[in-house]
Amino acid sequence: MAKSRPTLAEIAGEAGVSVSTVSKVINGHLDVAAETRRQVERLLEQHRYQQRRHRKRRPVGLIDLVFLDLGSPWAMEILTGVEEVAHDAGFGVVVSAVHDRKRSRPGRRWLDNIQDRRSDGVVLVLSELSPAAGPAGRAGDPRGPRRPRRRPARETPAVGAANWDGGLTATEHLIGLGHRRVAMLAGPPDVMCSRARVDGYRSAMRDAGLPVLDGYVTHGDFLAGTGKDLTEVLLDLPEPPTAIFAGSDQMARGAYEVLYERGLRVPDDVSVVGFDDLPEARWATPPLTTVRQPLRDMAQMATRMLFDLVNGGEPETTRMELATRLVRRDSTAPPKE
Repeated sequence: MAKSRPTLAEIAGEAGVSVSTVSKVINGHLDVAAETRRQVERLLEQHRYQQRRHRKRRPVGLIDLVFLDLGSPWAMEILTGVEEVAHDAGFGVVVSAVHDRKRSRPGRRWLDNIQDRRSDGVVLVLSELSPAAGPAGRAGDPRGPRRPRRRPARETPAVGAANWDGGLTATEHLIGLGHRRVAMLAGPPDVMCSRARVDGYRSAMRDAGLPVLDGYVTHGDFLAGTGKDLTEVLLDLPEPPTAIFAGSDQMARGAYEVLYERGLRVPDDVSVVGFDDLPEARWATPPLTTVRQPLRDMAQMATRMLFDLVNGGEPETTRMELATRLVRRDSTAPPKE
């Protein structure tokens, strides 16, 4: 004879708590200690307790936005996009960071904090997800926009930008001005968006019949410091470039610093193109030609995907790639040679 469905009283007795406490755990109330909640949830899973579905879980009106690094220059653009959509939906946003630059993924402690808060969903702006971060709850967890190290699982909603096309367009712009020695300051070689930008660069060079000289593709971490260090290396090559395509505006800023220190002028001596179109790009001296990555639009789209799931539906697509475009300013010109 099949065992009957366990009652709340039986589960409460086994857990050593009251029936009301078990009910609070089932209905997502916040006033239950974390360890007690985990104990009750283990028993509910062990007994395969199925809650009657006539009542839908009530949203708490809160979503989490998590960055690898809150000091990132991209953070404010992304935060603005997420907050605009959340505000219109009447939701608050909790902003946090992993707080460890050596990590590219959230750890167990972070996951426990999210579960304890009982947020309705999470937008992750990270490089990579650990398996533990996978089934974070069907209430909705579009993990994007971000810079993935590998393609995310198909069931994971994600938003990105047309990085290959951006790399192609930036390089074609420099070639169109007459540059033949075009180098690239790339991001990490194991990050997908960085690889896509490099592939776009190489495609443009190949299509123009131009060689990529030894040492012309260098890899850093998208930040100004490595942009500066790598530009030093490029300028010391036997045939230094007349144009540099930087994989981020921050790396372009580092390139500017080195060029000025060496008495070289932008764009008279060396043309520079960035990637991202951060607000600082237009205030650079000279204003930076760059590829616009629609960070705010990406954040808005990811948050709308999240609310599709929060509301019990499904996003129209689990993959969204937004267009990039070249923004021409004053940092590029034909070479002197």
